[in-house]
Amino acid sequence: MAQPSNAAEPQVREITLDAAGITLSGLLAEPAGVRPRAVLVAIHGGGMRAGYFDSRARPGLSLLTTGAGLGYTVLAIDRPGYGSSATALPEGLSLCEQAATLHAALAAFARGHDTGAGFFLVAHSNGGKLALASAADDRTGLLGLDISGLGSRFAVDPHQLPGPAGHGAWRRHWGALRLYPPDAFRLGRALVSPVPAREALEGPLWPELYPGFAALVQVPVRFTFAEQEQWWHFDEEAIAALRAPLAAPRVSVDHQPDAGHNISLGWAARTYHLRALAFLEECLLAHDAAPPRPARREAAAPGGTGSVGGFDEDPDRHGALATALATPRVA
Repeated sequence: MAQPSNAAEPQVREITLDAAGITLSGLLAEPAGVRPRAVLVAIHGGGMRAGYFDSRARPGLSLLTTGAGLGYTVLAIDRPGYGSSATALPEGLSLCEQAATLHAALAAFARGHDTGAGFFLVAHSNGGKLALASAADDRTGLLGLDISGLGSRFAVDPHQLPGPAGHGAWRRHWGALRLYPPDAFRLGRALVSPVPAREALEGPLWPELYPGFAALVQVPVRFTFAEQEQWWHFDEEAIAALRAPLAAPRVSVDHQPDAGHNISLGWAARTYHLRALAFLEECLLAHDAAPPRPARREAAAPGGTGSVGGFDEDPDRHGALATALATPRVA
């Protein structure tokens, strides 16, 4: 039987964004000839890069080509301290600083691209922390979050976590090797990057930081745990603890069979990506069916505060985040 042609497959290209003076690199795929329904922003985990969401080990595993083929713009960003920003930010940034940088990058992207109904974040592992921090300090009117490989209770000791000196207990990233196409490991070598020091220092603090972020999230959230997830507890008690502090209007917790922690590099990638896109469709439905909201105030005169281009520029508006998330000091 003839193999299907990839001639019409959406093209993936490299992109850079000016995030308030910080240059972030990434990958972009856009639907051909139509207005995007929304922008799916893909956020990689620790020690990886944006290409995590663009697996070429087998056709159909890339979130970028799958999403663009279904009418979405897909923007996979190298988080601060990775990719083009690694030289300028050798120590990386704190979660709150990463969130501010991400919002600046999305504002820059919106100035030059049609964003459809808005931004939806798909995030993996440490990238899920950034997604939650960004939603807690939401300056862009996010549609929702879809997070894999992140919980709130560790299944490992702190010394086993990835850090600047290495990737921690390596096999926990993968689970059984049969869950991945053979080429995944060869191609994945190009994605591996050092974990910035500030990110590594904050890593063990996540169980203490999570409730403060979760209490400020006002958009739907879906969590996915792989069948062979080994970094986080996801039993009934752990899931109850994950849900409890969230202020989100809807929280869904799913399990992905036949997958390890790095779901988007495995055989289950397409299944997971289609489920994430289905959740985005549900968020769009809720967005479209919602009662009209009062019009946002116009941009203030120079020197004042207000919203510019739909992005809140009032520095005091998100003071609750800083109060709720006073980061514990690390010795």
